[in-house]
Amino acid sequence: MVQGSLPSVERAFTDYQDMLAEGSVDAVYCAVPHNLHAQIYIDIIKSGKHLLGEKPFGIDLEANRAIQAVIDAHPEVIVRSSSEFPFYPGAQQIVQWVKEGRFGKIIEVEAGFWHSSDLDPTKPINWKRRVATNGEYGCMGDLGLHVLHLPLRFGWKPTSVRALLSKIVNERPDGKGGTAPCETWDNAILACNVKQEDSSFPMLLSMKRIAPGHANTWFIRIQGTEFSAEFSTKNPKQVASLPYVPGGQQAWHVVDIPYRSSYETITGGIFEFGFSDSILQMWAAFCDEVANGKAMTQSFHCALPEEAADSHRLFTAALESERTGQTISMNW
Repeated sequence: MVQGSLPSVERAFTDYQDMLAEGSVDAVYCAVPHNLHAQIYIDIIKSGKHLLGEKPFGIDLEANRAIQAVIDAHPEVIVRSSSEFPFYPGAQQIVQWVKEGRFGKIIEVEAGFWHSSDLDPTKPINWKRRVATNGEYGCMGDLGLHVLHLPLRFGWKPTSVRALLSKIVNERPDGKGGTAPCETWDNAILACNVKQEDSSFPMLLSMKRIAPGHANTWFIRIQGTEFSAEFSTKNPKQVASLPYVPGGQQAWHVVDIPYRSSYETITGGIFEFGFSDSILQMWAAFCDEVANGKAMTQSFHCALPEEAADSHRLFTAALESERTGQTISMNW
């Protein structure tokens, strides 16, 4: 595992180089600031070690393309991105409903990931508030793949995007008695259009570091002509659904989802699934794929580097939309 904020990166960088040289590991989990992704991820992949990296897989589109080129050149190496929230049982239930084609014609999709700690203006500045280390994407680079993981897995690639990006807190304490400018976007709302074979639908994606009252809320809502459903980590045991038959009653049903994870645990079904559980499930999926390849025990795997690349293309278009005030077309 290679993980660290800026003060510990130099030590982590030395540690991971030693591990690769010794050949003491087969796989690496690497979590470092975005500006170091290209250098370190590329070294890991070239060494032949399987990689579970952190999003967004490069500080910008150019860095992501450099990483992807090395991935393409080493097909024997399994490379995946961290994105744990879809491993919640409620999210997995929605995945199953999509696979079953329960929704009919999609009316609308909304997905988001919201924090609130940055509402505090006395919170000291960190690397995520600096373009040099976080990238120009701001909150999109930090939170966006979490939001896009399931929509992209379902094949819902936006054909256009109109972005509304916000800088709310302009400066923060620098930890030295002064202040430092906050350079990156705090909140992002992306209004997208998704086209399918015989229809299109709007998809609203939101990534917020300043969402009052939300400590760490990830959610997805899907509305369809035959079925609708939603899940939020704000109520991690509950999933809501609305089956609809023409002329029938429209009523939401909310049920408690038992502790039913993709990978079996010793935890009883009456217990509540939480954030740490989702991380363990994500790691289990990565280890399963490293050990068993296409014969992995479960079918839902971690976020793909191709999905990370798609997120880069969308976020780059979102930046253009913010600069121009226009809706930007996406050509996949």
